[in-house]
Amino acid sequence: MSAANSTTDHDVIREWTEARGGHPARVLATGDDGEGDVGIIRIDFPGYSGEGKLEEISWDEFFEKFEEKQLAFLYQEDRESRFNKLVSREGAS
Repeated sequence: MSAANSTTDHDVIREWTEARGGHPARVLATGDDGEGDVGIIRIDFPGYSGEGKLEEISWDEFFEKFEEKQLAFLYQEDRESRFNKLVSREGAS
């Protein structure tokens, strides 16, 4: 298993995700739709464990919450790996 990298670069996150067939998503039943809060965000890969639990959102919505919560993106460069995790920026350095 290769080591995880950390980034806050929106372009890197988007390119990594889309190269593996993923998209930005929110966890259903979180947030406040009436207030425009998407709730908990994730990266979803169709056909995996998120089915029925996640809803696709736009990259703009994803990155708005990503910045609001001061998150960092952990990922592996390995082309086959879909490993990723959203963590606090403080813990990612």
